[in-house]
Amino acid sequence: MKNLDSKVVVVTGASAGVGRAIAHEFARYGSILVLMARNRVSLEGTVREVEELGGKAYYHTVDLAFPEQVERAASETEKNIGPIDIWINNAMNSVFSPFNQMQPDEFKRVTEVTYLGQVYGTMAALKYMLPRNRGKIVLVGSALAYRGIPLQSAYCGAKHGVQGMFDSLRSELIHDKSKVAITMVQLPALNTTQFGWVKSRLPNKPRPMGKIFQPEVAARAIRYAAQHNRREILVAFPTFKAVIGNKFFPGLLDRILAKNGIDGQQTSEPVGKERKHNLWEPVPGNHSAHGTFDHLAHSRSPLLWMSTHWRVVVLLTLLFILVIILIIAFKIQSPPVPNHIP
Repeated sequence: MKNLDSKVVVVTGASAGVGRAIAHEFARYGSILVLMARNRVSLEGTVREVEELGGKAYYHTVDLAFPEQVERAASETEKNIGPIDIWINNAMNSVFSPFNQMQPDEFKRVTEVTYLGQVYGTMAALKYMLPRNRGKIVLVGSALAYRGIPLQSAYCGAKHGVQGMFDSLRSELIHDKSKVAITMVQLPALNTTQFGWVKSRLPNKPRPMGKIFQPEVAARAIRYAAQHNRREILVAFPTFKAVIGNKFFPGLLDRILAKNGIDGQQTSEPVGKERKHNLWEPVPGNHSAHGTFDHLAHSRSPLLWMSTHWRVVVLLTLLFILVIILIIAFKIQSPPVPNHIP
């Protein structure tokens, strides 16, 4: 999969945000994109951007909460475009709300899109990949797959579910000696459009919590995951902190998030009455990969660079250790210099 030219790549949730950035990234490598989402107008916008980058793209209007729609799109892709080489499960939905104000149908909807959407996508991909004994599936996770935060109980629960499903499936594929590979990419806070249209009960406008990165950082990580048989990729240091911190100090994080997690997910700007949300239906229009936090977002992740250039990191580390050893050895062998003249 290291050569992505002419590979058929399915991207769910491709009308905006990370999905749109993923389409751009693979287009630069010559892949044939098959884009899935609910918003036809925005999907057509993504197709035009892919073509402007010299790529080729097709789209299916699909609600990932419905497995029959996912399977139909996969079948049409196989028949009309070609064998699916890479499937990227990216579609998501969320609600910003205290748990005690969440409605059962809202929780169900977030779970169906964010968790079951990845399940259905993976099932559809495996139906065609397993008989060929080749292919790559990328599950898009989050730091919140390991550490839940306030106000996003449904989303955090769904990402935890994806993580558990991934663990089980990867073990099964290894047991079967299958050449179908699967990787999960854990994302940090990103400057995407979701904060402008996710359903919210917060008094102020939602914002990404903590250090924010541009969606292109996530897209590069996902493209790398498609090219390499890595189990998991942690995209940025905040993700690493969340994973490690929750492993060793979950109770402490409970208290830190209780203190900072509510205000940390809101701006100081009140929510307007005209605000629309996309829980049940897509917000009309042609949307972007970027949200409204460009002025705060980082376009590079040193941890991701180290993760994707690990051989260079290992080599430089070994060279550094060798230099230290040589310096110590030189000092030990050097004769002492007299501190006085006889």
